[in-house]
Amino acid sequence: MLKLSHIDMKHLKVIAVLVLVFVLGAYIGNSSAAATGEISDGVDASSKVVPVWSLTDINGKVIRSTDLKGKVVILDFWATWCGPCHEEIPGFVDLQKQFGDEGLTVVGASVDEGGVPVVKKFVSQFGVNYSVGIASDSLQSTFGGIDALPTTFIIDRQGRLMKKHIGFTDKSEFESEIRPLLQSK
Repeated sequence: MLKLSHIDMKHLKVIAVLVLVFVLGAYIGNSSAAATGEISDGVDASSKVVPVWSLTDINGKVIRSTDLKGKVVILDFWATWCGPCHEEIPGFVDLQKQFGDEGLTVVGASVDEGGVPVVKKFVSQFGVNYSVGIASDSLQSTFGGIDALPTTFIIDRQGRLMKKHIGFTDKSEFESEIRPLLQSK
């Protein structure tokens, strides 16, 4: 049977502590990145430039990211069956009303499997005043995949990804993030 000396046990304990610190540090680092909305998936991390994307809205009009240059964009991935999405949408309606003339464009990208009829009914019932379409797999991939709803991206006037929110976010937080972006031209 292998017997470790007192010195070997001491080294083993130090190594175990270092491994634990390393693993915890990596876990905390990943968690804080998700919580603060740091971006790495689907975009060039050095410039945070969003790849070109498009979405066909529920009325058949194609919305292209290239047509939105010069606008501040809130791109919200959501679904009609998502409770937190229902809570956020009135805030997006208000933000579009309040800041649309200043260059804000809110775009809703529904992941509903029921398609356009389900989404059109929801949009009508809830008085949605911004463009809404069905998110293709390609659009979701462009943004690194959508694993939770709502997932919302804030894009500045130059097409750079500034923030990613996963889960419900209060209107006041979105407002505080877009105000400085709207002021810079």
